[in-house]
Amino acid sequence: MDQLPDIPVDIVLTVLTTTDSADQARSLAEGAVAARHAACAQVSGPVTSVYRWQGAVTTDQEWQVLLKTTADSYPALERWITEAHDYDTPEIIATPVLRGSADYLRWVREETAK
Repeated sequence: MDQLPDIPVDIVLTVLTTTDSADQARSLAEGAVAARHAACAQVSGPVTSVYRWQGAVTTDQEWQVLLKTTADSYPALERWITEAHDYDTPEIIATPVLRGSADYLRWVREETAK
């Protein structure tokens, strides 16, 4: 596997995960923000997910959780999601924010600083 490029620690990321219930999604969102792994999180759903799992194509309802954090806080957020999540292999996808309101991005950095 190719090595990913280093991302500056102050870069803001959006991190997406999904789960099978609104309650679990809220719990993941609230726990990540309370622990300061994320500055905020939005829960959306239900959405219809179609995916291959254990050799079969499956369709389920899921709820998406979109979290805002920094590259510096990402490793702790990923560990936290992995431990708190009820899936064996949770979706955890991080995307760098290339542009955004300077005040908002500063707020994300402040809220995830430890």
